[in-house]
Amino acid sequence: MIELRAEHLRLAYDDRVVVDDLDLLVPPGRITVIVGANACGKSTLLRALARLMAPQAGTVYLDGRSVRSTPTRQVARQLGILPQSPVAPDGLTVVDLVTRGRAPHQSWWRQWSADDEAAVAAALRATELTDLADRPVDELSGGQRQRAWIAMAIAQETPVLLLDEPTTFLDLAHQIDVLDLVVDLNRREGRTIVMVLHDLNQACRYADHVIAMKSGRIVAEGSPSAVVTPELVEGVFDVRCQVTTDPVSETPLVIPTGRHHSITLRESEHSR
Repeated sequence: MIELRAEHLRLAYDDRVVVDDLDLLVPPGRITVIVGANACGKSTLLRALARLMAPQAGTVYLDGRSVRSTPTRQVARQLGILPQSPVAPDGLTVVDLVTRGRAPHQSWWRQWSADDEAAVAAALRATELTDLADRPVDELSGGQRQRAWIAMAIAQETPVLLLDEPTTFLDLAHQIDVLDLVVDLNRREGRTIVMVLHDLNQACRYADHVIAMKSGRIVAEGSPSAVVTPELVEGVFDVRCQVTTDPVSETPLVIPTGRHHSITLRESEHSR
């Protein structure tokens, strides 16, 4: 499996350092979810891992080679990214969008082939968009549109896939659809997945490996049950909470408390 890692990474926008001296090893073949408060560096880190942002210092390695010194087309055959809120050109159909995922596999000596056709068809089936293939992307619902972008990433057939907040702006049903699809890509095809998610409980349900960030640094990583504790949530998000067991997935379930809901779980049980 292809390994993705970073060493001594420093990322900045002009003079504002966002990530500093960060080391990271993404577990191959697993689902990793990055969590943290807004502006902690999650999306910036993902951009650097995808070669969309040059670090001020340090190196990102893909399959043992620096992504900055690896040809763009070769990186695109190994690593795909779905950024936040992507926008398709007006009038572009679903199948046209998904077809763009095959671009890294094209060259002047290798034109469109039966393999490309099969990859696009498989991506449409996997995302349940075959019947909508000829619809313009801008006419789709939010959940359908997000699935179309994921279909494009699937058609790219990269062993590593990065997803930046793939459930943003989706209703609950579509969030679950998208996350279940991500699990399918991992379990059935063995793809390494790295996602940024805001919802801690979804992160716990769907991640094999959780990375918690604060102020541009990794403060904890490991299995959800090892990482997501009341102390971690308060330290990273400045939110007091109870952590219990999700009755459906048996993963950590975070129950935030506040000024108006500070009753403990034990007190709540005694009051019934």
